[in-house]
Amino acid sequence: MGKTYGKIIGWGAYTPDNIVTNHDMAEEYNTSHDWIVQRTGIAERRFARPGETTRQMAVSAGQKALDTAGISAADLDLIIVTTTSPDFMAPALSSQVQASLGANDVPAFQLMTGCSGFVYSLATAYQFIESGAYGTILVIAAEFMSRYIGSADRSAAILFGDAAGAVVIQATDEPCGLKGFELGSDGSQGHNLVISMGESHEIDEVWPTNGHKYQTHMNGREVFKFATRVVGRSCYKTLMKAGMTLDDIDWILPHQANLRIIQSASREMGIPLEKFLINIERYANTSAASVPLLMVENLENGTIKPSDTVLMVAFGAGLTWGSAIVQLQPS
Repeated sequence: MGKTYGKIIGWGAYTPDNIVTNHDMAEEYNTSHDWIVQRTGIAERRFARPGETTRQMAVSAGQKALDTAGISAADLDLIIVTTTSPDFMAPALSSQVQASLGANDVPAFQLMTGCSGFVYSLATAYQFIESGAYGTILVIAAEFMSRYIGSADRSAAILFGDAAGAVVIQATDEPCGLKGFELGSDGSQGHNLVISMGESHEIDEVWPTNGHKYQTHMNGREVFKFATRVVGRSCYKTLMKAGMTLDDIDWILPHQANLRIIQSASREMGIPLEKFLINIERYANTSAASVPLLMVENLENGTIKPSDTVLMVAFGAGLTWGSAIVQLQPS
């Protein structure tokens, strides 16, 4: 019996139609368009409108991925949803999405590793595919980050946006799919990026919450140092595991946290910036949704060809990181 591979047969994304520019945020956060662009590369972001939910965004992206794949929710064997911003602690967002899509009795679970969530979820999905446990899996990343920024300071509030992205992976005997991956976590640095619930004395010892829920705190300098150190290192570890070089990669899909981090990775790795796909100027940091949103947008505009091999790399709260090399479909 030959090896089982996984090909990405469907993809979809959702972004709210509410565009919030730097000028819109300037007065509230005592900043300016030029200040934000200079430090982050962000010009605007999308915020969910009143009444929108993480579930709705996830379902929209997931349904688009199913439509692109030409299958229905009933054809799925598993649903994995990653988020840092669910509507409820319980029920899990994954179960809400499963019900909303009409994927009756399909198993579903939620994974939370911050902005690294999509890479973690994708690597997990491929293990189920390659082991033969499941044949068709929907992976969704959905983030409603704007619900957390009301209490944030300027350095954090300007960074985030809302979005969702999804892919459908299906088993095949044609060589393609996951070539290699690396996942990591350094919880000793977790205090540098915190979204707290304001209900724990332990949390108050890390960052004072003053009794308010959803306090967002980020030590931007330390997160920046961590990210610039880990991006190149993780990419090279994954290339080594895959027995590949950068010449084998068509595109690098980095987490869209800060343009300066991507530029630093480009210099450190000795790779032209043009090989890194970038859309942070229009969407800001959409946490776990940023890598699939970037991939879907570039598949739809023709930049990424379905048979291309991409190197995804992300980092975020935890602090966590992950990278994965995927050939989307057989050549």
